[in-house]
Amino acid sequence: MQRSAVFVDAGYLFAQGSALLTGTRQSRELLSLEIPKVVEALKEVAKSSCNLPLLRIYWYDAMRVGRPTPEQSALADADDIKIRLGQINAAGEQKGVDALIITDLAELARNHAITDAVLLSGDEDVRVGVVLAQQFGVRVHLVGIHPARSNQSRSLMQEADTTTEWNDVVVRAFLAYAPPASAAAAINATANTGLDALIEPMVAAMAPPDLKALKTTLGASKQVPQDLDRMLLRLGRAHYGQETLTTPERSTLRDTFVRLVLAR
Repeated sequence: MQRSAVFVDAGYLFAQGSALLTGTRQSRELLSLEIPKVVEALKEVAKSSCNLPLLRIYWYDAMRVGRPTPEQSALADADDIKIRLGQINAAGEQKGVDALIITDLAELARNHAITDAVLLSGDEDVRVGVVLAQQFGVRVHLVGIHPARSNQSRSLMQEADTTTEWNDVVVRAFLAYAPPASAAAAINATANTGLDALIEPMVAAMAPPDLKALKTTLGASKQVPQDLDRMLLRLGRAHYGQETLTTPERSTLRDTFVRLVLAR
């Protein structure tokens, strides 16, 4: 039976989608995803790429604190979407997302469950999954976000059978930049996405004398000491699923850390 499946690298979608809409990559806390609209956009690009019955949409992301975020749970509740979540290891690094994409591409192709794969990603590492799927006769249709030539691996684009680029009109239909209107809203946003729960163990592990000294330092300058800042940024890279962090992401991490320390 001829049918397609869609494979979505959520990290790529949020990072490049927000960059397209605002000019710079924004943190997850500042973005609003309209799930029915993104499902509609993914089904539409699958139809335009191969016009086959859809098996399902596979959505790949990483759990932030060992459990799905509210947004990930809402996606899992939606029709036609299967959530596939990687893990965060003890070092605070994201693991397993690319491997899940590669495995699903290869297994669905090997089992003749699909004849066409629509892949939204820019990562060079998933190229091997494209190659494996093609060896079983599957055509792979790569979807990028403008400007795709600047944010997708060139070899991944070359490996794909077809390429499509989403512009700001398409992305704006399902993704919005929604910064908190107040400091209290910003605190609620970080708590709801698991950032508080991610940073709190780091604060709780500090010895009482060190914590007392840190509270004095942060009360005066709000400047996170360099050694703690490195730990914080490592956690942040895992939380946001990115190798590098934007200025808003770093600021959100540091502000959350300072707030949690001063609150103890």
